[in-house]
Amino acid sequence: MRFLCWHVEKFKATLTKKGRSPITEPFQEKEVRLENGLLLMVGVEKEDEKRSEEILEKATKEVLNHSHQLGVSRVVILPFSHLFVKLGKAEAALEILKNFAERLSREGLEVKRVPFGWFNELEIKAKGHPLSRIAREIK
Repeated sequence: MRFLCWHVEKFKATLTKKGRSPITEPFQEKEVRLENGLLLMVGVEKEDEKRSEEILEKATKEVLNHSHQLGVSRVVILPFSHLFVKLGKAEAALEILKNFAERLSREGLEVKRVPFGWFNELEIKAKGHPLSRIAREIK
């Protein structure tokens, strides 16, 4: 799993049309918004399918540590296949992203997910401090 993590002042994703994925997750609302939290742009890799529990445990710890450092409790997960990864199967990726959100939520974070399989228009107003943007590769 790879992810970019941005500390954002404001974030909005507006779903525009179905993507190329064989799966397009149904949605209740066409927009996902976040204020003062972490934007996680997450790419699920093929090798993550075999070790999802270990990957999810490490990724959860990484996000929790970063959220505590910054004093934020809100997170939005954006499926992001543009991180030069060897992508996993769409079904497995969706399941891993759902489990990631669940784990973060159980740890006390307020978590939202941008629905899987959609193109979207993004509005991002990111903070500008030394820890406002990090990249992680979880193996």
